[in-house]
Amino acid sequence: MWPIVWLVLGLVLVAAETLSGDFVLVMLGIGALGAAGAGALGANPLISAIVFAVLSVAMVLGIRPVVKRRFHAGTITQTNTDALVGADAVAITEVTNEDGRVKIRGDVWSARSLESEVIKPGADVTVVEISGATAVVIAKS
Repeated sequence: MWPIVWLVLGLVLVAAETLSGDFVLVMLGIGALGAAGAGALGANPLISAIVFAVLSVAMVLGIRPVVKRRFHAGTITQTNTDALVGADAVAITEVTNEDGRVKIRGDVWSARSLESEVIKPGADVTVVEISGATAVVIAKS
């Protein structure tokens, strides 16, 4: 009977991981499945509980950090004005180092050129920085 209890507990914990997403419940679930396996091989309930504890601690402290790092690697998403740096744009008006307008991803922004460059209307530009509410741009070569 104990192996069935461990098996059900393990499956419930693994399924509950879908709600948390923190990789703790799945590690405990794997520990419970290990305890179910030990019980199925004839271990008494105390040995199964020890298998559960040792396997769970080893998984949470040893495997979980590696899995989290690998799962979350490269998931940093730029948002707001950070996402506009490097974007292509089109000059709507003449852009100088003091004033101008560009269209970035369908939105019109106030703009200025990076240096004393004068950018003609219709020219393709690249956003190099967002300074306040002003896009700092350079002409594409």
